[in-house]
This record gives sequence, C-alpha cells and structure tokens, in this order.
Amino acid sequence: MLNAESRDRDFPSLKKMTYLNTAAEGIPPKAVGAALEQYARDKLLGMDGRLQHFAELEAARRLTAEFFGLTTAEVAICSCSSEAFNLAALALQLAEGDEVVINDLDYPAGATPWLQANCPATVKIWRSRAGELHVADLIPLLGTRTRLVTTSLVSFFNGFMLSLPPVVEAVHTHSPALFAVDVTQALGRVPLELGGVDLIVSSTHKWIMASHGGGLVGVPAARAAEWTVPAGGWFHLNNPMPLGPGRLDPVQSQAGAPSFAVGMPNFPAIYAIRAALDYLQGVGVAAIEATARPLVQACYAGIKQLPVEMLTPAGDAVQAGIIAFRHPEMEAIQRKLHAAAIHVMAAAGRVRIALHGYNTMADVEHLLETLAAALRDVNAG
Repeated sequence: MLNAESRDRDFPSLKKMTYLNTAAEGIPPKAVGAALEQYARDKLLGMDGRLQHFAELEAARRLTAEFFGLTTAEVAICSCSSEAFNLAALALQLAEGDEVVINDLDYPAGATPWLQANCPATVKIWRSRAGELHVADLIPLLGTRTRLVTTSLVSFFNGFMLSLPPVVEAVHTHSPALFAVDVTQALGRVPLELGGVDLIVSSTHKWIMASHGGGLVGVPAARAAEWTVPAGGWFHLNNPMPLGPGRLDPVQSQAGAPSFAVGMPNFPAIYAIRAALDYLQGVGVAAIEATARPLVQACYAGIKQLPVEMLTPAGDAVQAGIIAFRHPEMEAIQRKLHAAAIHVMAAAGRVRIALHGYNTMADVEHLLETLAAALRDVNAG
C-alpha cells in the first residue's frame, strides 16, 4: 500500500486507473477478497461453520475497539452507519422539549433521523462559515434541554476536519448532551483520538476498504445505559425468548454497544471487516497519514492555482484525505477525467477528490495535468 511493490501486490486493479474516490468507495486489498472466499467455505459447513463465523465477529470487534480506543465489550457491528444512527434515535427516546444539534457539513446518515416528522425534538443547526465549523457558533445552541450533538469528524462534503477536544469541552460544559461522532471519512486514513465522545459510528466500505453491509458502533461503558436500544431480536438481548414456558415474558436489551447488534450478524461483511482492519493495522494508520499527507498538500496547492472555487478550507487542506471544489461544468469535467481513467466524485454541487495510502504522486500529477486541460476545454467551449 505504501510502496510500488506492495501496491501492485495488494491492489492490482490500481494499475489500470488513477483512483481518487475512496470517500465514496474504497478499493479493498486482496486480503479482503480472500476473507470473503473463506466465508463461503465456512458457510458450506452449515451450522458447524458458525463457530468460525462468530470467531471472525469477535476478531472484528476486537480490532474495531483498538481503532476506537475502547474495549471489545464497548463495540458492536450493525449493517451500516444509517442503521446505527436510527437505532441511536430509538435508544434516546426523545420527547417534546428535547433539543438536538446537527450541522450543515454532516452526512445525511447522522443528520436526517432527527429531521423526520415523527421526531419530537427541536433541531438546531450548527452552521458552517467558509466551509468550517467554529466552536464559538456551537456554544449558543447548547443548553439544559440539549440531548444530543452529532457531527462527522471529517466532512464528506468538503473534507473539513473537526478538532474534537474543544467541541467535547463545549458540549459537556454547556449542556447535559450526549456527543456522537461519525468517523466514516477518517477511520483508516488518520489516527483517531476520541476521548469524551459518547457514541462512535463508522461505515465500512470507504477508507477501511472493507465491504458494504457493516456499521461499526462504539459506546463507552460509562454511557451504556443512555445508549441502549429497546428493539426486538435475539443476539442483542439479555434474555431472548426461550422455547417453552415463559417465552413471551418481557425482554431486555444488553446495555450499550451490544444493543446495536440487532438481528443475525452480517457475517460476509464481518469477514471483510476483520480482514480490512487487520490489513490496516499491519500497515499502520500513522504510516498511511505520513504517506498521504504530502499528496494532499501537492494536490490542494495545484488545484488552488486553477480557475475553480475551492470548498476545502485552506487551514484544513492537509488534515484529512478529501479535497473539494466547485465549477459550473463539473459533470463535463468528470467525463474528461474518467476518459483519462481518473476516478473522482462529481455530486452535490462539487467535485470531490479523495487520497488514500494506495495513491501516489504520479496519481496527483496525472490528475492536475488532466484537470487543467479539462478546464481549458470547458472554459473555451
């Protein structure tokens, strides 16, 4: 991943393209494909295969806990980040008069559960300025009725990366609120320091390079009672309905993170998650950050010289892996880039570029040269 030999060995598909769209879809290493094949072999064993299924689940939880800075007991795996936030809404059981703070740089998974018509809470919006969120703008939104503040660590929209310590201090100083953080656009790309966060959520098909069908959830033990999902099912319950007398007695969810694991685990995704996290741990997120940071710096500096509207704040140009800009002809630009085997995202009013540890300076140079030519073409037309 970090040199030509390991890149060619682990990511052979990258020989044929300049892939700069990890913020949407990560390219899995070959180890993830091998893990999915192992799942298929274990599944052929029928019920005997479940022993290995659950061993993979525990390994995936252990690795997730290490990345989150938690214990295995404080981690669960559900189906996606959207499910995690909807289960979180169920756990909170908000009432009239409660308040929730979201922001305008967040991904819909973390913001929209609170915008549904059946949500009784009042929603307040922490609005960005020049593409950044400022703690000074958050504090006036906090008060005794604030139940939740939720945000992404790195914005999917423009790559802005929040400094968590001052936000944690503000939330817990000025309100009794719980603080939830979506680390989807950070996990596997930058080292995490999540002290003081009450709920951690991540999807699995982007920077950690696993598959779809996974949602990583972390709940510190001190907050377990407040994040317990009152849902029906089996594996997440303390007392699932037995066969025979008493099978319709009231049930109770396990406290905290385990209550988010509603239903049968998605074992194919879990095999992929375990393999991807194991791979990332072997490479080292700090090494990925050290390798990718100069690429982001060079890419940002090059794009800034072009006739586009930068959306990524200058102060955060090297904090994470996303660079975004706006141009009236973004779809035409994307077509020209794609014709040159350059994969980026053009959506939501902007072009978004994402640089991971499998990218190279040659990728950046190819992008900048092709983008400059594409802009000349569309501007001339």
